[in-house]
Amino acid sequence: MPRLPSLLTLGLAAASLAAASQAAPVETRPPTTAYKPAFEGQTRAPEERLGVAFRLEVVTEGLKFPWSLAFLPDGRMLVTERSEGKLRVVGKDGALSPTPVGNVPAVFSQGQGGLLEVALDPAFAKNRLVYLSYAEPQADGTNNTAVARGKLVDGPTPRLDGVTVIYRQAPSLASPLHFGGRLVFARDGKLFVGQGERSIPAGQRQAQDLASLLGKVVRINADGSVPKDNPFVGRPGARPEIWSYGNRNVQAAALHPQTGELWAVEFGPQAGDEVNILRKGKDYGWPTISYGVNYGPARTPITGGETQRPGMEQPLYYWDPTIAPSGMIFYTGSQFPAWRGSMFISGKRPQGQPGGAVTRLTWKGERVTGEERLEIPGEPVNWRDIRQGPDGAIYLLKDGANGQIVKLTAR
Repeated sequence: MPRLPSLLTLGLAAASLAAASQAAPVETRPPTTAYKPAFEGQTRAPEERLGVAFRLEVVTEGLKFPWSLAFLPDGRMLVTERSEGKLRVVGKDGALSPTPVGNVPAVFSQGQGGLLEVALDPAFAKNRLVYLSYAEPQADGTNNTAVARGKLVDGPTPRLDGVTVIYRQAPSLASPLHFGGRLVFARDGKLFVGQGERSIPAGQRQAQDLASLLGKVVRINADGSVPKDNPFVGRPGARPEIWSYGNRNVQAAALHPQTGELWAVEFGPQAGDEVNILRKGKDYGWPTISYGVNYGPARTPITGGETQRPGMEQPLYYWDPTIAPSGMIFYTGSQFPAWRGSMFISGKRPQGQPGGAVTRLTWKGERVTGEERLEIPGEPVNWRDIRQGPDGAIYLLKDGANGQIVKLTAR
């Protein structure tokens, strides 16, 4: 029979929630917009400092603009170098293999383009398949998000064999922006591909167009074929790959450890970064509704300046000003018991704040009850990716020409 919590435990929990509700928000910067939230707690949650002590360790340095990290079963790591278009192997001791993995597809590396996500097949131990998302150049000068897979062959000169492109976003556009790129395998082995709408007006308009793959999250089988239960299969004029639409630029996504649903932290425009559960066939509003504004000092509204419209999903939570989210995890490890169940988001340092930006959210169901910004000392940096390691530590990718893998462990 399960042990029930004592009255003292319940009382302490209630007191803790009450204290949290009275706390000031962690965000102290003035908002960029004058928009009002749709419901209480949708933004500027109370600050919740858990006082968890951690130490930082530089595991690897010398990476060129790293974007994504994946752990191999033996504890080694695969890391993508975005602008270089290279896939690197990093040893358990942090040693960077001098020879990049061979047979990686050619990439469009201007602006935000390049080699993006690396993900392992759920059956990697048996099939050795590695998946890559990247900005793919086309002969006519346009480009698009693409996904390829190949079999990893180890050795002094590692390579991918049998590389096949399993997905291409269409249409291709001439834009160096908003490729999305995050790859997440569902529990049933289906592959979610986060994408962008390419930022330019010609692409933004298509985020609401079901005949286009721009501004969509797609769901495909591991070989690139379309699952028969996708929401728009069989609908005339709609792309069958689409899972959700009205998405701006999905670079951060992960499965919820209890429900198995796909959650995403989407990079907004100037303000309006938002947390969503990306559910089957749902419209997340971009660019029709948004809690952000266009870039520039004028801060002009996005399209009509609406934040709500019937039939369009409201974000569970949003930030104003932006936190520039780029990666996320739900922490489930043993190194930091107090953090279990928290969502962590890697991003860019907000103005006036020291170190890099790592945001932690506490959830009760689908509502945020507390927010914390981890105080990471050092120079201002952009944390490009965040992962939970097999050792329960939290690993961060520091962006830049001298990129690093940094590890947070319990102190």
